[in-house]
Amino acid sequence: MNKRLLPSTRLTALLCALALGLGAGFSAYAQGTITGTVTDAETGETLIGASVVLEGTTIGAATDTDGVYVITNVAPGSYAVMASFIGFESQSQSVSVGSGSVTLDFALVGANQALQALEVFASRAIDRKTPVAYSNIDKVQMRQQLGSRDIPLILNTTPSVYATAQGGGAGDARINVRGFDQRNVSVMINGVPVNDMENGWVYWSNWDGVGDATSSLQLQRGLSADHLSTPSIGGSFNILTDPASMRQGLSLKQEFGNDGFLKTTAVASSGLINNKFSAMVLGVRKRGDGLIRGTWTDAWAYYGAASYQINTKNRIDLYAMGAPQRHGQNLYRQNIGALSHSFARDLDDYDPAALEKFPEAADGREYNENFNTVSPSYTGQQAVEDKLFDRHDSGFLNERENFFHKPQVNLNWYSQFTDKLLLSTVLYYSGGTGGGTGTYGDILWDYSGPSRIADWDGNVAINRGTEDRKGNPKEAGQAMGILRNSRNNQYTFGAIAKLQIDVAEPFDLEVGVDWRTAEIEHYREVRDLLGGDFFINTSSDFFTDAQTRRRLGDKIAYDFTNTVDWVGSFVQGEYTRGPVSAYAMGGISSIKYTYTNHFRDDGTGNELYAETDNIIGFQVKGGGLYNVNDQVAIFGNAGYVSKVPIFDGVIDDVGGNVNDDPHNESFLSVEAGAGFRSRDRRLNAKLNVYFTQWNDRTVTRSIILGDGSDGLINLTGLDAQHQGIEAEVTYQPIDLLRFDAAGSIANWKYTNDVTGTFRPDDRSSEVETYNFFVKDLKVGDAPQTQFSYAVAVMPTEGLFVQAVGKTFANHYSNFDPLGRTDSADRTQSWKAPGYTVFDLHAGYDLPLQTLPVDLRIFANVFNVFDSVYIQDALDNSPFNGFDGDHDADDAEVFLGLPRTFTLGFSVTY
Repeated sequence: MNKRLLPSTRLTALLCALALGLGAGFSAYAQGTITGTVTDAETGETLIGASVVLEGTTIGAATDTDGVYVITNVAPGSYAVMASFIGFESQSQSVSVGSGSVTLDFALVGANQALQALEVFASRAIDRKTPVAYSNIDKVQMRQQLGSRDIPLILNTTPSVYATAQGGGAGDARINVRGFDQRNVSVMINGVPVNDMENGWVYWSNWDGVGDATSSLQLQRGLSADHLSTPSIGGSFNILTDPASMRQGLSLKQEFGNDGFLKTTAVASSGLINNKFSAMVLGVRKRGDGLIRGTWTDAWAYYGAASYQINTKNRIDLYAMGAPQRHGQNLYRQNIGALSHSFARDLDDYDPAALEKFPEAADGREYNENFNTVSPSYTGQQAVEDKLFDRHDSGFLNERENFFHKPQVNLNWYSQFTDKLLLSTVLYYSGGTGGGTGTYGDILWDYSGPSRIADWDGNVAINRGTEDRKGNPKEAGQAMGILRNSRNNQYTFGAIAKLQIDVAEPFDLEVGVDWRTAEIEHYREVRDLLGGDFFINTSSDFFTDAQTRRRLGDKIAYDFTNTVDWVGSFVQGEYTRGPVSAYAMGGISSIKYTYTNHFRDDGTGNELYAETDNIIGFQVKGGGLYNVNDQVAIFGNAGYVSKVPIFDGVIDDVGGNVNDDPHNESFLSVEAGAGFRSRDRRLNAKLNVYFTQWNDRTVTRSIILGDGSDGLINLTGLDAQHQGIEAEVTYQPIDLLRFDAAGSIANWKYTNDVTGTFRPDDRSSEVETYNFFVKDLKVGDAPQTQFSYAVAVMPTEGLFVQAVGKTFANHYSNFDPLGRTDSADRTQSWKAPGYTVFDLHAGYDLPLQTLPVDLRIFANVFNVFDSVYIQDALDNSPFNGFDGDHDADDAEVFLGLPRTFTLGFSVTY
């Protein structure tokens, strides 16, 4: 398959010439800009989301996360400008606008003494007030650095955060914070949790368009200041999307990239209508072939926001978003030699003899085991339920493809009942339909390369013939091996309410409730018969003989439904007086799981059913901050969390076995730090240390022993210790130059050996006990030492160029504790070599003073020097035939992506 590189040289030259021509060719008239900040008159804190409008018009803007607003394309003249915010008295000022920029700041006076600022669901940390370690990424940085990648990848420049694209599929990224994977990182959009209700994972392909609609990101590391009953151990990652714009406008952004990447984003805003209503909509279309073979993407995304100001004390906001998409995946790590013999030879601990077993793939670093060509003469259709369609490309088939659409709708209501009470409420719905593909049955594999790969043409021939791959006779048209869909259809309804109470100066009290309920369907179905007419499957106890002949869209293998019911509450007290601020909170939650297997007979002719009791979890935490002076602040916090195990830790979703003694995991965390800012605000620095003890981790898994018996392995009591130091520095000596740096050094390790039990499915055999030896082994899956550094130059107004470097070291491979059964084996998991990678970002806002539009051109280059490095590693994969020495030749890895780029332009009216 030939790869298409867009844009072409001719197209690039044409776009640049057009942009430069527009910037230089007009001088008919000029318009001005009004900009400034909106703050709390009493505390000086910036107000996020305040409305600033030109009275008598629909022209206006909302303040960003720094309290800054910008109103562009204002015709010269005199105006009355009004700033307003719930809980504050509106303020109007007069201003004269010319052809340049005029600054107009507002300091709003609170309408009451207690509710000086609107506390929305995001629970964002505030500088020099909130006693937690956090990093902010604003809309400008998102626009400059993200480059249409998955959202977590922009966080690699912050301390203790490691995000990778894994196999390179669009939306397949993952994030690790302080050594905890994203199951232990609370991810929220506009304050609403989006972690999977069953397992806590986050699937970034579901939020493909959110990056284009993001107003800002904030990552609070550690226990965080988030006071939902959802505990965040590694951190709390909150994404705030754009509110409905106060100004009418249209914008179009077109992006191009390597390997046929094309992305179009369009935005329309109504502006403020009758000083009460505003709305905006965003649409995205994205396509591309993918740099790694077979990792194509075919995606849409949408986002909408509407706001209605009922009166001065009540506002309703509505948000809706989703991203229906399909993309090819690369899910299987490879032996290093399979991807690059030369890179493998350069590793000191790679046994050269292993290269005989792993020939280098013809595609090298772009190799994908989940992809192979197929003859275009095979025209069999594919199915999702009863919908039939052609495969993505007639020339190849993906073993692994993801397809999903997860819409989310939030309805927010902010109401100031009295001078003492403010209620913030959100009702939300999240649906989801889709799944992922894979092989099923007796598949013909091609082992001539570095790893097995499906021989699609061979399988089609077998399924059309009268013999299976071993030469045994079969019925004509009977498919022996097929492509299946693993479906995951779901819905979640939830509500969060927070009531803020002004008790008495300087105390505030906040209480809240958090309710959620989810139902998730899991089943497999026939996607592609690969030339056959039917597939024999006897997985269901309820199939008749005739029903065992399964056709396109029919269910196979398993079919079960899980439910998760969650209710929680919290109470938090805050103290703020002078240079001191402090808080203390407690929260409790109750979770119940149920499981219904529609394929298994419980022995009475009914479907197998299992449920748990209500399992209680809780958290307590608190902290304080002291502003030593205008330049220095110090803080500390501590907390304890008792976390309910995820669904698989309580119910085995294969056999329906219930863990009779599901121990809650517990976390004890302590953190302290300091911040500094120079008097001129050109130098800012943060430094903090943390300690987290993770006890009673549960690992539960269904396995089949060598004698064929199957059952449930339940490992409990696994403890780990996470500690480290983190720092961030920004320095802008002059307006034209800025330096950024961040770093973290950590020590994450397991602290005990543990015992596990094996309970057979028949529940009549005795429970067996196994020992697992992991004490003092390093926690893997993320580098324990990392640094980032950047320099940005702004030589003229509107021009931005930035180089970013990232260095990672002490990266121990991920490993399965269940594989450590030898008491003599205390060797650390394989440590991947450290690496450094550089990115380059540039953008230019063309000076179109003659037109009522803004035109911007931009470019991003990732891995500028095309470095070869290991970003993800798994120690001693059992599929690799390892020799047990935990060396490089035993590991399976994802290499970092080769050099990629995006460039484009945006036009805003």
